[in-house]
Amino acid sequence: MAQEQEPKKKPNRVIPIILGIILIGGIIFGIKEYIYYGKHIDTDDAQIDGDVSPVVARVGGYVDSIFFEENGHVGKDQVLVKLDDRDYKVKLEQALAAQKGASAGVGVGQSQIIAIAASSSSARAQVESAAARLEKADKDYARYANLVKDGSITQQQFDQAKSDRDVAEANYRAAQDQYKGALEQVGTSRNQLNVTNVGVTQRQADVDFAKLQLSYTTITSPSAGITSKKNIQIGQLVQAGQTLFSIVNDNSLYITANFKETQLTNLKNGQKVDIEVDAFPDYKLHGEVYNFSPATGAKFSLLPPDNATGNFVKVVQRVPVKIKINAGKDTLATLRPGMSVNVSVIYKN
Repeated sequence: MAQEQEPKKKPNRVIPIILGIILIGGIIFGIKEYIYYGKHIDTDDAQIDGDVSPVVARVGGYVDSIFFEENGHVGKDQVLVKLDDRDYKVKLEQALAAQKGASAGVGVGQSQIIAIAASSSSARAQVESAAARLEKADKDYARYANLVKDGSITQQQFDQAKSDRDVAEANYRAAQDQYKGALEQVGTSRNQLNVTNVGVTQRQADVDFAKLQLSYTTITSPSAGITSKKNIQIGQLVQAGQTLFSIVNDNSLYITANFKETQLTNLKNGQKVDIEVDAFPDYKLHGEVYNFSPATGAKFSLLPPDNATGNFVKVVQRVPVKIKINAGKDTLATLRPGMSVNVSVIYKN
């Protein structure tokens, strides 16, 4: 009896179909990625940065009052800290007193100049009077000299005329010396007044400096923003130059994206950027390339690499690129410097 033939198994077509679908999906994905990266340059080595203003004490003193809370919003020029200003007020009063004394010295010097000038005018009048008497004595002497020759007068009268002339001449020289001394005294007094005026200017500078130091005891906000890193308490002694806290400025947020040096070929200022914030995945932010760092990040590190020593291993460097964020105030208010982001630069439409 002949054996019955076993039925032929049908080929399994599921696996080829699955493989075909995977292949087609891979091709589609590859095409999409090729098209995408043909127009975009991406990096996830990026974070939000912002301008942080340190608030520094310009003068030393004890903290008297604090008018803000950490992580709170403050306005520009808002009073934030008040130092004990009693010492600086005393210094200002001392400077004002010294200025007043110097100003009084100017008044005294001016009065002395007026008095000496009046004395010099009197000395000048005496010179003119002595000159007139000398002129008369010279004329009398000349006349008596002619008269004594013909015997019209006695020798005694002639000798008296000569003596009068000598006395008048001596008085004239003395009056000239007095007038010259008075003029020199006026010049000396004016020089002293100039020195006093310089002292007044110095005292005024001392007053201005004392006022400036006093104003520094009131510490105001350099800009509007959110305070952070508060490290002062009431009663604490702070020194000049000590950082009291910091302020993250409003509307100063931007993104620092560290692109590989091989990605910079097609990057230019003004190109549009798509931004994804890790902390807020629902945010769809946009921005634009603003500028490029003048050197790679490694060059600004504490210990920059030196390829001239040791074995050289080529490492792709990254260049920081600043990206402006185009978003409303409400959105920017939720962002914080240091947050991680993904950026995608559109370099080809």
